[in-house]
Amino acid sequence: MNKITLHKGKEKAAWQLHPWVFSGAIKNVDGTPTNGTVVKVFNIDKEFIAYGVYNAHSRVAVRLLEWDPEHPIDEIWWRNRIRRALELRTHLLTDQNNTVRLVFAEADFLPGLIVDKYGDFLSLQVHSSGIEAVKNIIVDELVQLVQPKGIYERSDLNARQHEGLRDTNGLLYGDMPPEFVEVVENGIRYQVNIIEGQKSGFYCDQRDNRLLAAQYVSGKRVLDCFCYSGGFTLNAFKMGASSIVSVDSSALAIETLNKNIILNGFDATMLTAVQADVNKYLRQLGEKEEKFDVIILDPPKYAPSRSALDKAARAYKDLNRRALLLLESGGLLATFSCSGAMDMDTFKQVIAWSALDAGKEIQFIRQFNQPEDHPIRASFPEGEYLKGLLIRVV
Repeated sequence: MNKITLHKGKEKAAWQLHPWVFSGAIKNVDGTPTNGTVVKVFNIDKEFIAYGVYNAHSRVAVRLLEWDPEHPIDEIWWRNRIRRALELRTHLLTDQNNTVRLVFAEADFLPGLIVDKYGDFLSLQVHSSGIEAVKNIIVDELVQLVQPKGIYERSDLNARQHEGLRDTNGLLYGDMPPEFVEVVENGIRYQVNIIEGQKSGFYCDQRDNRLLAAQYVSGKRVLDCFCYSGGFTLNAFKMGASSIVSVDSSALAIETLNKNIILNGFDATMLTAVQADVNKYLRQLGEKEEKFDVIILDPPKYAPSRSALDKAARAYKDLNRRALLLLESGGLLATFSCSGAMDMDTFKQVIAWSALDAGKEIQFIRQFNQPEDHPIRASFPEGEYLKGLLIRVV
């Protein structure tokens, strides 16, 4: 087996079970491993550290998988990891919820693999060459364990470019998903577009937060920004919001939202669905001096890396400032960031600046996090990406 030796002093993170070895930490490579090949990683004193998957194309040159030398990375290892990830989530699948993230990459010791369950179908994303090399094994194990109607791949990600991989979308097993697959989350029915929808088709990482935020909307006028297919909107309907304005720039999102309103039998006359750029729309609402009781901001990732954090902070600040201007005393803002590069303390500071610029005094009354099917591995804090705050204007 090919061997990787790390520079002296560069092995600390690997010993501490962090799964990434950057190219600059490598002293030498024994052999000629191709991208996706399993290698052994050693320190300068030739002590075994871990098994990993090598990729000369990527800045993350080795993705570590296993620290026990007695557990080599073979087909059985991959199958056992898939099985364990699914076992830890079985209790989340009920008649009130049939959409769950079954595999969450590094958190499940499967770096580069995302698997989401949407009713009878699975949506799969491959971010790394190591997973690409064993994709057939993974699909076979998923078929045996889940017995889905179909497995569809949505590997159209920037991360694949860094791994030297081309984008690939298509059916991996079984039946092609229909244009809309019906799923249930928190007892609410959704039409999910696996093939053309954002990411893998749906954002099940907000499942708990949708339910929590909805506890505050009874009898309130709600503005749901970046609404996508209506997760927060539909929960607000269920919990008795008096009226809801839902905004997204995507025509498909608005179309899907309207389908979901009808699917659940909610009163469509209570909804104003708007296809628009959210920032521009918030500016227009401010010019009209519109006011809301509850506002939800769930924007896309503004900071894909730490180098983009300053620019992202300005974008979050401006977005939240515009929202706060639409709230009177007692109004609530549920605001989120899915940027892993922005930690909670930084996010709070950005929101504080937003409030200062808006001339509002605020209180943080709740924090939101990602749900248990998106766990955060202790040795991989980078897996904590979703954060949110419930803010009250004083």
